[in-house]
Order: sequence, then C-alpha cells, then structure tokens
Amino acid sequence: MARKTDIPSYYGEPRKFDPTFKGPVHNRSCTDVVCCVIFVIVILGYIALGTVAWIHGDPRKVVYPTDSHGQFCGQQGTPNANKAILFYFNILQCANPAVLINLQCPTIQLCVSKCPDRFATYLDVQYSSRYNKSHWEYYKQFCKPGFDNPKKSIHQVLRDEDCPSMIVPSRPFLQRCFPDFITRNGTLTVANKTNFKDGSGNTRSVVDLRDAANGITSLLDAKEVGMKIFEDYASSWYWILIGLVITMVVSLLFILLLRFTAGVLLWLIIFGVITAVGYGIWHCYWEFSTLRGKPDADVTISDIGFQTDFRVYLQLSQTWLVFMISLSVIEVIIVIMLIFLRSRVRIAIALLKEGSRAIGYIMSTLFYPIITFILLSICISYWAVTAVFLASSGQAVYKVMSTQPKCMYANLTCDPETFSQSNITKVCPGSQCTFAFYGGESLYHRYIFVLQLCNLLVFLWLVNFCIALGQCTLAGAFASYYWALKKPNDIPTCPLFSSFSRAIRYHTGSLAFGALILAVVQMFRIVLEYLDHNLKGAQNAFARFVLCCLKCCFWCLEHFIKFMNRNAYIMIAIYGKNFCTSAKDAFFLLMRNVVRVAVLDKVTDFLLFLGKLLISGSVGVLAFFFFTRKIPVIQEEVPSLNYYWVPLLTVIFGSYLIAHGFFNVYAMCVDTLFLCFCEDLERNDGSSSRPYYMSPGLHKILRKGEQGAKLYAGS
Repeated sequence: MARKTDIPSYYGEPRKFDPTFKGPVHNRSCTDVVCCVIFVIVILGYIALGTVAWIHGDPRKVVYPTDSHGQFCGQQGTPNANKAILFYFNILQCANPAVLINLQCPTIQLCVSKCPDRFATYLDVQYSSRYNKSHWEYYKQFCKPGFDNPKKSIHQVLRDEDCPSMIVPSRPFLQRCFPDFITRNGTLTVANKTNFKDGSGNTRSVVDLRDAANGITSLLDAKEVGMKIFEDYASSWYWILIGLVITMVVSLLFILLLRFTAGVLLWLIIFGVITAVGYGIWHCYWEFSTLRGKPDADVTISDIGFQTDFRVYLQLSQTWLVFMISLSVIEVIIVIMLIFLRSRVRIAIALLKEGSRAIGYIMSTLFYPIITFILLSICISYWAVTAVFLASSGQAVYKVMSTQPKCMYANLTCDPETFSQSNITKVCPGSQCTFAFYGGESLYHRYIFVLQLCNLLVFLWLVNFCIALGQCTLAGAFASYYWALKKPNDIPTCPLFSSFSRAIRYHTGSLAFGALILAVVQMFRIVLEYLDHNLKGAQNAFARFVLCCLKCCFWCLEHFIKFMNRNAYIMIAIYGKNFCTSAKDAFFLLMRNVVRVAVLDKVTDFLLFLGKLLISGSVGVLAFFFFTRKIPVIQEEVPSLNYYWVPLLTVIFGSYLIAHGFFNVYAMCVDTLFLCFCEDLERNDGSSSRPYYMSPGLHKILRKGEQGAKLYAGS
C-alpha cells in the first residue's frame, strides 16, 4: 500500500516494523543515571542549605521591627514585650518610606506601646511639667527607657538623644508610627493643623512631614482597601468555593462531551471565522462606497500624517479600502488553507475525539493535576521559607551615628559594649553606636546573595521536574490506551499508577536533565528582567535595544525547549530511552510530519483555549449576576460586600486555573496520541499482519486521505 512520499534523510529514517512492539516498553533500564545522581545530590544539598538557613536565620527580623539596640518590638520575654510599635525620634531625617521600613533612617528608633496622639515639643513639656506632671509622664514614654529628667537642657537632651525634640500625632502602619495625614478640603493636615513646631524653635509645614514620609498616605489608603477586601473574602468564601466546584464539574463534562461535539464545534468555529471576516469585508466596502466622492474623505493617509486620534483615519475612504483589501487577503488565505489542509483538519478532529475517549477510559488522569499541585506547593513553600531565613540570616551590625556632618567615624562599624570607652565620643561629641541592620563578615554571610541565587535555581529545577513528572506520567498512561489493539479490553490495569512508577523508577535522571536545561534558560530570563528593570532609567538606547533582543531570544528559546521537552517526555514514556535520544527521535518524527504538527497544534490550542474561555466566562457571568443581586430567586443569600468585584475576579481567575488544569491533561492526551499516531503510520501498514492501532475513526479518515492522494497522483 503506497502511502508515503520520499522523506529527506536529514529528518531521520522512519520507524521500521517491529512485531514485538506492543506499546510502552515494560522491560526498561535506568536512563541518564549521572544526571539522576547529580539531581539527588542537589536535593540533599538543598535540604542542607535550608537547614543552615534555618539555624542562622530568624524570620522575626523580617516580621518584627527592630529598635536601635537590635531588640525586637513586641518580643515576648523581653522589656519590649508590650511595646510592639517602632517610633522614630525625628522622622524629618527619614527620606522616604523605603528607608524607614529597611531600618536605615538616621535617627534613634524606639519600641513603644502606642503612637503619639498629639503635637508636643520637649521645650513645651519641660515648661508645662512644672505645673502639671501628667504632661511629662505622657511625653517620657517616647524617650529612652530610664530617662526621667525633664530639667535637662534641650541642648544636652538632643546631644545625648535622650528624647525626641518633638512628637506628632501618628498612627501605626507596618508596626511603625507614621504621621496621621488627613486631607481636608484639598489641604494636607495632621490633627487639623497645617503647621507645627519642630522643637528647635522653628515652625515647619505639614508638607515637610509628607516629604519625609513620601507615599505613606497612599500606603495607608491601600491598607484600608486591603482590610475591606479581607472582609469581602471572609463573607463570600463559601460562594466562591461553590463557583469553583461548579467550574470543576463543567470542565469535566466539557471534556467528556468533546468526544461527541469536537467536530461540530470546530467546524462551527472555522465557519464562524470565515463569516466574521466576510462580514468585515462587506462592512469595509459599504464604508468605502459611502465615503468615496466626499471632498474631505478623498484625502490620503500620507497627506494627514500621524494622528493621535484614530477616529480621524476612519473618516477617510482610503482607510476602509486598506481594511477591505487586508481582510480579503486573510479570507483567501483561510479558504485556501482549508481546501488543502482539510484532511489534516479532519485528522485533528478525530484525534480530539480520541483524546476525549481515552480520558473517558482512564478517568484517574483528570485528578493527577492535584498531585502536581501538591508537589508544586511543597516546592514553592520550601523555596519561600528558605529565602526568608536566608534574608534574615546574620547578626546585629552596629554603626556610628553622629549629629556632626564631618565626623570621620560616621557609618563605621562599632561595638556597643566598648563604644563608651573608645575615642570616638571625644572626636565626635554626641555620636551613638546604634543598630543599623543584620549582616556579618563571615564566609557564610558574604555569600548569602549567591546562596539566594542557588535557592532560586534549584527551585526552578524542582518545579520543572514536577511538571515533567506529570507530563511523562500522563503520556505513559495515554500511550497504554493507544497501543491497546482491542480497546478497552487490552488497556492494562492501573495505567496511570504503572506509568508513574516507571517514570520515578527508571527515568528520574532523564526528567531531571530536561528540567535542568529549562531551569537554566529561565534563570537567564530572570537575570535579564532584573537588568532591564535596573536599566529603565538609563539613557543608553543601544544597551536597552540589545537587552530587548536578548529577552526576545531567550523567550523564544524557553518556549521551544518546553515544546521539545514535552515531546521528549512522551517518547521516554513510550520507549524508555534517555533524554537526548528521545528528544532527537521526537524532533525527527515531528519534522517528518511537520504539516500535521502545525495544523494539530494550532487547532488543539485554539479549541482548548476556547473551552477555557467559555467555561471561565460562563461561570464569571453567573457570578456577576449573583454578587450584583440580579438573580431574584437567591437574592437574599448574597452576602453584603464592600467591592463585589473581589469575589467576582477570584471566581473568574480560579475558574480559568481549574479549567486550565483539566484541559492541560486533555492537551497532553492529544499530543501523546498524535505522536503515537505518527509512530503507528510509520510502523504499520494496516494489513492483517501489521494492523493499525489507531481507532476505526482515525483509520477511516486516513484511508480516505490515501485514496484521494492516489487519485490525485493518477491524474
């Protein structure tokens, strides 16, 4: 039976008939053992890294603010147990909120139980305390612990930094006291005042506080919005969960129904696109005919030049002529492609139906994404915890802080235990040895950034390995279905578990090899994104151009590697060979069927994307009508919300992710069946001694295609 045309040798030789081949090979040996050993060693090293980070790190350094002596605010068992908020002596010395949050503000920082609620200066309190001791009792809670001498001169107090020169009404944000800004009638105020005394005899504007805490107002507003969003989640989580369950059921039914509706749905989409483009051509011709002959509409596009208002171009007849010609060319291309590729489209539809049938026989595959989700959650959690512990590793570093701008010891490391006996206090009067940040000079502390990069690289490797394990497992299960001659009787028992066991036992090294290649490329992309972020303000146009080109190249490389890895894992699941051999065989097999690959890939992607969009959109519309109380039957059940779009967007996004999980299984099924289909065509000829393993529907479509090719060749 003459079926094939000559195939170029550089695409590899087609598979020869092997009478012993009955589907996925069961007698296997371990592949890519060296990579497997390296992978295991890296995992052990990753565990060791997490252990070391856990020993040296302290997440409280990230969670809790720290005062000038390196003590945590609100830490139980310390004098600061009831003082959970950080207070800044002179917030005017802080440049911006990032400086404050990073504890780099050049002023004394003190743990307090509450933020000040009034304006006051040390001079005013010093005077009023003679008559009313309560004023000093309130003010001294913002002074250094143990200081209780309101008679000390302001000059000495500021020199020794015993008390702040002033306090302003504040409220806690991120466990830090920030000025309580309120805008009244367009004027920025603090406690209804626009001016205040700074304690040094000067009157300052509230705008100075705003400049010192730039961006805090918007952050405070964001906090209020965040609280309202949290309230919405607390009151609507039950209904959000119901919406996601509905999505799960609809996705399952959609995949099962594709066995019967794939052909009708796909042809409806194709003819819908043709009809839509045809209507566009007619509309453009109607607009062109209407505008033609009008004096203002006969101006050419080149005459009016570039216009920011696009509506100007729509008043020109030439614009609609260009649209009409473009749509006509697109229409002709679509029709010609359908005429010449109609047999491939039919094969694609048959494969989509076959995929739905395969999932129907191996229903357990639909729930495998749960395993992948659990593995990915473990990887993400471990990476995040390790990153936090690494970031919080280090000892308290103290530096000299001086009020004198020309102090030669300023910002140098110091020891608070011996600072008072050093010569620094004599050279720089009023200087203090205060806590600056957490760090260290040991080998471990010097290479924390490198360890963070290693943490990220291994994280990417593990994530890609988990995804590769899922793809190989599903491919093995669906290949067992395809290579069963009598379906479903010849399908082995527990095909999913058997495929998972084979992948773990024999092919951990191969999966790790492919995952490592992808992880390295993704690491390069992250580095390029980091460089691009830092160079956004640069004036070197050439550097930005080169960086943009590199980002584009690595994006293409990443997607190509993902495509090749996916098909390599399918070949590993079928034949049990190493990664490089499987990738080579998959590449040559795809190149020998390049037209089928192009058509099937785009048809499948488009249909599955339509399914995801249809499901998430339908559930989203239902959620919109529910949360906006437009369904009279259950109107009373709708919870009271601050923002109805919070649960709505959550339902839509969650629905898309759930549909994406189900349809990823379906896409893997179709890809596996397609490679098996191509292998089947090369190994067998449909005779009684070499029968096809494909379904009768696929076989029927293939036979029609062969007969058409023969008639075409005979003519």
